[in-house]
Amino acid sequence: MNKLLLLLFTIYGVSLANAQDQYITRQGEVTFFSYTSVENIEATNNQVLSIFYPSSQKIGVQFLMRAFTFEKSLMYEHFNESYIESDLYPKAIFEGEIIDFDPTQDGEQTRIIKGNFNLKGIARPIEFKALILKSNGEYTISGRLEILIKDYEIKVPPILSPNIAKNIQISFKFQHVINDNQK
Repeated sequence: MNKLLLLLFTIYGVSLANAQDQYITRQGEVTFFSYTSVENIEATNNQVLSIFYPSSQKIGVQFLMRAFTFEKSLMYEHFNESYIESDLYPKAIFEGEIIDFDPTQDGEQTRIIKGNFNLKGIARPIEFKALILKSNGEYTISGRLEILIKDYEIKVPPILSPNIAKNIQISFKFQHVINDNQK
């Protein structure tokens, strides 16, 4: 019985120690932009969940594809039904690590983030540069990256191919605060 209690306290202590290091945002921002000579396509999603663990340098991001807002409703419809197939693949997920991040340093750090981006059920390794700002016990992580639509099997009908860029620019900004459950 005593060994069982010791085991439970050990597990609780480890999970509490890990929880003390969890920063979260539920309203992060992801924007994508596609430039072509015919029409620019831009959409923003302000309902992005991201969790950041400074001591382990791990970061995770998840967002629903239907939460992107477009200038035109037809763009929204084509994006979700034809290109991303949101009914089959409702969310995108990134899991990665910030290389050489120093959680004790206040101010700005520019670092490389490496990980896997899963879109349409296809996980691909990606690497990009990000700016991490630590101020008043909070972390702001922002940056930009590009993905190729062929890497995620996004099919564009030949007649529409001049309207869709081959690569998509993705920008992000996450304001991470200490997880409320840890206070």
